[in-house]
Order: sequence, then C-alpha cells, then structure tokens
Amino acid sequence: MGEKKRLLSGVKPSGRPHIGNYFGAMKQFVDLQDSHECFYMVADYHALNAVQDAEKMHSLITNLVLDYLAIGLDPAKAVLFKQSDVPAHTELAWIFDTITTMPYLMRAHAYKDAEAKNKEINVGTFNYPMLMAADILLYDTEVVPVGQDQKQHVEYARDTAEKFNRTFGETFVLPKEMILEGTAVVPGTDGQKMSKSYNNTIPLFGSKDEVRDAVFSIVTDSEGKRPENVYTIHKLFKSEPEIEKLYEDHEGNYKALKDALIEDIEKLIAPMRERRAGFSEDDVKQVLKDGAEKAEKITSAKMKDVREKIGVTL
Repeated sequence: MGEKKRLLSGVKPSGRPHIGNYFGAMKQFVDLQDSHECFYMVADYHALNAVQDAEKMHSLITNLVLDYLAIGLDPAKAVLFKQSDVPAHTELAWIFDTITTMPYLMRAHAYKDAEAKNKEINVGTFNYPMLMAADILLYDTEVVPVGQDQKQHVEYARDTAEKFNRTFGETFVLPKEMILEGTAVVPGTDGQKMSKSYNNTIPLFGSKDEVRDAVFSIVTDSEGKRPENVYTIHKLFKSEPEIEKLYEDHEGNYKALKDALIEDIEKLIAPMRERRAGFSEDDVKQVLKDGAEKAEKITSAKMKDVREKIGVTL
C-alpha cells in the first residue's frame, strides 16, 4: 500500500457549510491529502434517508463538491467520488446484512436516538451502519477521520470485517479511527454549538454583508472584560499573542472587536469564495467521473475476491 496510509471519509450533502464545519473537519480533510492516500466520498445514498427530492439532492451534491474544491481539495491528490457512482457499496452492504443481527444494529446511536424521539424509523436509518461498513471496508481503509462522537461508525466497520473474515476467510483490513484533535466545538452566534439546526451559523461562503450580519448578531455578555463568544470564534483566526493584544487594546469596545473578527473571517473566506465561483457544474461532473473511475478500480478487485469467498462465483 506504499508509505501513506489509506484514509476514507464520507460527507453527506446536507446544505450550506459554516465556519464550524470548516474548522471541525473540512480544513483537516485538505491537510490530510498531503500525508495520506485519501478517498473522500459524497455520501448521497446515506443522504437519501432524509433528502427525497431529486432537484434538491442534485443541488446539494453539486454544491458540496464545489465547497470542497473551493477550500483546496485537490483531485490530483485525493479521490473525490460519489457513493452512488460505485455500485459495489450497495452490493457489499447487502452481503454484510446477511451476517448481521437486528439486535446488533439496534445498538446504533442513530437508531436509538430516533427510537427515543418516537420517530417512524425507515429501513435505511436502521441499516445505515452496514452501508457505512461497506463504504469503509471496500477500500482496505486503514484510518477513518471522525469526531469523538462518531467512533461507533468505525467500530461497526471493524466488527463487520472481523465477522466476515472469521466466516469466509481473511478478506478485509481492520480500520482504525483517527480522532480529529484540536477541533473544539465552535460556538454559534447564540453561544450554543454552531449548527444549521440552531440557525446560529456564520456561513463559510457568505458575502461580506452576510458575515457582518452574523457576527453582529453574536450574543455578548456585557459584564465581562471581553465578549467570550466573539473571542472563542476569533481564536480560530488569530495566533494567541495577536488575539491577546487585540482584546487588551479594545477592552470593552465590543463593536471594534466584532469589526476585527469580520475582517479576519473575510481574509480567510474571500479567496475561497472567489475560487468557488471559478468552478462550473461541468467541472464538478468531471471530478466525480474521474473519482468514480479510480474508486471502481479498487472496488471491482475487492468485490471479485468477496464473491469468490462467499461462493457465488462459478
């Protein structure tokens, strides 16, 4: 496999990214493309559990790829592909279904969360750990970057690999999680975790006016020496000595500090916004086509081995 470890991550097309998404994972994905053999998958079949509108799905996929190209993901360094373009994902998921019990799947966080909320649970939500296991194991993935709260995804993949290997013979590499360190929760404009569901975000590709409106809506505590929510977000953009001096020089002047934050956000996102505008939908299609071809070469060889192991090859 060469010197670089093979890494895979799936990203669901779920709407407009914000700076919390960028510092929480997107930036690390770009950094990792130099140190690892990276496969980044647009997880459109996973998204189908929630998005059941063709026009919306098409738009979400296109925009997700544009976002990643804009932040610096390089198709010459990393394979960027769409899950639905590689049929082996769903084929292997079905094979895994046949060796997986329902009580085991009932331990999944997404299932338990939906059950606790008395939601009607579709089979895709119940079954998603097996599709995710297929996503990971198809590529002999060695590491999967995840947040601390997503470790279970990798555990399911590893358990499934071990069970298949015991049942049919050594076939799959056992993946390990790569916990993304230094990605403290980015607060939103209301002090809670930045999240689209809380409507408290600063958009990553927003116009300067949108960024200004979002920053000026950040909740501040007038009792402290500095506005903590503004300061916590600002630390993502400036070094410790720079930010300490800035907040000392403007102690109590919350408008000046918010203006400084707007300028620092703009320094980061203006070039990315410009780069994003330079890509077309045809560019997106070409990147995904090339990525699918690279992914297919690996998955077709893996599935040939799998089919022989389970005995369906005559």
